[in-house]
Amino acid sequence: MARKLKIDKPGRHIFLCSDQTKAKCCSKEKGLESWDYLKSRIKELGLDTLDEQPVFRTKANCLRVCMKGPIAVVYPEQVYYHGCTPEVLERIIQEHLIGGKVVQEFAILA
Repeated sequence: MARKLKIDKPGRHIFLCSDQTKAKCCSKEKGLESWDYLKSRIKELGLDTLDEQPVFRTKANCLRVCMKGPIAVVYPEQVYYHGCTPEVLERIIQEHLIGGKVVQEFAILA
């Protein structure tokens, strides 16, 4: 079953704070615009159907970082990003999800 769902091999997983019950980090509209972009772009690039290490995406109600949103987190590295507009998400897709490098400019670092 895990093989059929493509969860048997570790890959990257991006969670995006959008469609919040109470919009705190950004407006609900801004969050949904970013979610729609992320979802369609991952599909367009075929990242969700890769046989080796597919990229998963999940819409989160809240990631508890209520500033400079939309907020995203990429696993397994557990890198949080702020300001995740479609333009920023494109950089995260290209540089982090595909290229494996953290986009330092938008990362929330300790």
